[in-house]
Amino acid sequence: MNKRTMGDLMRQAQALQERMAKLQEEAGRRTVEGSAGGGMVTVVANGRQEILSVTLDPEIVKAQDQEMLQDLIVAGVNDALKKAQAMMADEMKGLTGGMGLNIPGLF
Repeated sequence: MNKRTMGDLMRQAQALQERMAKLQEEAGRRTVEGSAGGGMVTVVANGRQEILSVTLDPEIVKAQDQEMLQDLIVAGVNDALKKAQAMMADEMKGLTGGMGLNIPGLF
């Protein structure tokens, strides 16, 4: 590689790094909603894969079936996290122009 090409590559890498930092910052503001039990448990997560809220239908609480409730909460959380991961994967495709960059630990 000549110096000009290497310099261009470094500038592109720096620009990509800046866009990725901005995307990570914005990820905390974007949310997805997961659910389980036909909406009896609703979980909201952000793009950083942080759980923001868990809402339980009053009927599920009245049922007093602790094991079922625990299972539904786990299922709802997993659904929300899966959707958050998919949202961020789509964002990364847009950021990298579909180059398929998979950077472990990024999100």
